[in-house]
Amino acid sequence: MIPYESPVYFVLLGIALVPLIIAQTFGKKVMIYQSLFTVSFLWISFGGKNLKSGAALLGFGVWQLFLIKGYEWYRQKKKLDATWVFITVLLLSLVPLFCVKVWPVFWGHSSILGFLGISYVTFKTVNIIMELRDNLIKKVPVGDFFYFLYFFPTISSGPIDRFRRFQKELHEPVKKDYLRFLEKGIFYIFLGFLYKFLIAQFLDFDSIFLGFVRYEAVRGSFFYLVVYMYLYSMYLFFDFAGYSFFAVGVSYIMGYETPKNFHLPFLSKNIKDFWNRWHMSLSFWFRDFVYMRLVYWLVKKKLIKSSVKISNLSYFALFLLMGLWHGFTWYFVAYGLFHALLMCATDAWIRFKKKHKGLIPENKLMDCLNIFLTMHAVFFGLLIFSGIFDDILK
Repeated sequence: MIPYESPVYFVLLGIALVPLIIAQTFGKKVMIYQSLFTVSFLWISFGGKNLKSGAALLGFGVWQLFLIKGYEWYRQKKKLDATWVFITVLLLSLVPLFCVKVWPVFWGHSSILGFLGISYVTFKTVNIIMELRDNLIKKVPVGDFFYFLYFFPTISSGPIDRFRRFQKELHEPVKKDYLRFLEKGIFYIFLGFLYKFLIAQFLDFDSIFLGFVRYEAVRGSFFYLVVYMYLYSMYLFFDFAGYSFFAVGVSYIMGYETPKNFHLPFLSKNIKDFWNRWHMSLSFWFRDFVYMRLVYWLVKKKLIKSSVKISNLSYFALFLLMGLWHGFTWYFVAYGLFHALLMCATDAWIRFKKKHKGLIPENKLMDCLNIFLTMHAVFFGLLIFSGIFDDILK
């Protein structure tokens, strides 16, 4: 049973949450029940006919624990580690995800290592390895690791949490303002219902309300592409944001302040602002663990003197990687490169405005224009991302 997909799932979830709500209302964290609760819902999603995925999920956790505890032991023993050891551990951590992404390209079917949410749990383990390297994490208790990795509200579609933040909440007593958390959790769940099951369903391109655009007479035309661009972009947002609100809402009810994933992305004034609002846990992860580290490395090695060139090169590396993460197809790569170009152009525009202060007016009308242009740049990028041009070219 796919998380947050069916009414039965929500009924089971609601029933299972009741004892947890009662306990936390009276100040009891009941970690034993939380653990049983998590195992039960992991079984619902990855057991039964999905047992192969469940086995892959379990094997993934054991593999990552082996790498992380081995790296932790090595650092404690050696005090300072060799770069090659860190890179080796990091690459081994990425092997399952790499196999899942590459396997279908060469063999035409999915890898046995795959399971729903493998990308999100991989980002969690990479976060731990990186912060062990930075001495921000000294030790990773086995119980904390597994609860963080398999935290079921976020396992299938994020948001991507950070180990140190989650571990702190895991060991804190029940929040004194738990009723406020409960209220916000219920609100986010109902917001998820609105986004995913009402708005997203209405915007579904194949819905009966919008069936007129499916006629062969308009298929592939400019009109078709424009309608598809708007519908697909808005559908993707409301469907994914709905999932994220379910995950955040359930987390809040359980007493965990899981970070939100979206914050009014279509009110962004430029593409940098957009990536601070859209799929925030992913964009911040790539910013912290890819972009910033690549910039730091290039500066440290003095390979490139110009800070602008370093920034632009890092944007291309970042968004190319982000595109490939979605899949090894040309349109995902094109989507990544398109956003890299937008980021470089935005930085250039910001530098131009600073150099020519007063030339470009700053007012509400200009803000509206910036929002309009940014939104349509994003929409066009999502049109590329959708793969529709691949269908047309065929």
